[in-house]
Amino acid sequence: MKVRTPAGQTYRITRRWVPWQRKSRRMSLDGFDVPLGPPSGDDPISAILMVLWLIIALPIIVVVVAVMLLTGIELLLLLAILPFAVGARVVFGRHWTVEVRRGFTPIHEERAGRWAASAVRISELAREIESGNVPADTLTKQPAKQSAKQS
Repeated sequence: MKVRTPAGQTYRITRRWVPWQRKSRRMSLDGFDVPLGPPSGDDPISAILMVLWLIIALPIIVVVVAVMLLTGIELLLLLAILPFAVGARVVFGRHWTVEVRRGFTPIHEERAGRWAASAVRISELAREIESGNVPADTLTKQPAKQSAKQS
């Protein structure tokens, strides 16, 4: 369910279908500036620039490919396990976890009971968010609190 606060921030409230959160969603390559391509030309200076470009770009390309492979493997495992996870929830009546996300970043989760109870909790959370009472951020890492100064 997608809701907005009075200030206009968008939140999504959903059931988590698998018992874990995807980790690769948190990986980011925002800090890398990947060059668009090697320098072109056939003179010695261009050859030296090409070698330098390869030395700089090759590690970045390896990291990007590794992240893509790991994300792909995780997605395949998720798709392979998903029918069993959903079946176990239906057959054994496992409790559902309700998750609140700001955009697509999870910020709050709580166990909500069976299907009907989780639907009620999703509706309650939606009403709270629409009235401006956003649940506490329980999932992002908070900086460690400073200990009291020693005298």
